[in-house]
Amino acid sequence: MLAEHAVLPWVRWAGQGALDLLLPPACIACDRPVDAPGLLCPACFRATGFITPPCCVTCGAPFDATPLAGTEGLCRSCQIAPPDFDRARAALRYDGGARRLILPFKHGDRVELAKALAPMMARAGAALLARADLLVRVPLHRWRLFRRRYNQAAVLAHALTRLSQVPALPDALARTRSTASLGGKGAAARRAEVDGVFAVRPRRRARIEGRRILLVDDVMTSGATASACARALKAAGAASVDVLAAARVPNPRP
Repeated sequence: MLAEHAVLPWVRWAGQGALDLLLPPACIACDRPVDAPGLLCPACFRATGFITPPCCVTCGAPFDATPLAGTEGLCRSCQIAPPDFDRARAALRYDGGARRLILPFKHGDRVELAKALAPMMARAGAALLARADLLVRVPLHRWRLFRRRYNQAAVLAHALTRLSQVPALPDALARTRSTASLGGKGAAARRAEVDGVFAVRPRRRARIEGRRILLVDDVMTSGATASACARALKAAGAASVDVLAAARVPNPRP
């Protein structure tokens, strides 16, 4: 079976590190000169939407204004349909600025961008990392992994382990079947598409039982995938499941 942390990304990452020593550092989004590798230039930094309080205490969706009294800090979606994970946080709003980082990282073999995204995630999810026992990545189906050659969530989990020293269990979860693209689907259709798709590998159940899991992904949209993963992890005995993403679509769930 093809490993989700296939050798190719790490070779590319090492090669990029060697180039950083030889070439002047450039902005990770636009190639303008910067002071050190892995930074955004001032213009791209201003164009990047970092998620800061106030946000939903459960799913981390950013609020455009102070939450209403009596909502207990929850967005409307979490009031109506609480997710199966415990808490979620993300570093960036998934807007034009974030897409200039996420899309090359996800589809363009720019795995070295994890070195810039992971510190942003670590700051946004500091409280989640502090209480986590294990990092678990959202898995790809083997055929999608074969086409993409690496799992971007696994690359982020590896980078977060290097920053936080929280160990990662890269093969804890598996996809039991392939799914259609979730793009363009509503929240209910997304939940139906991923229902029952994820399972904890039998040989990893002992490592999951009683542990506080931090699930790592690149982009969180409706939370349907994160909830499906959380259900599988909790069914295997996880004490809690939090979620940390590089970016999230600001609360699209109806």
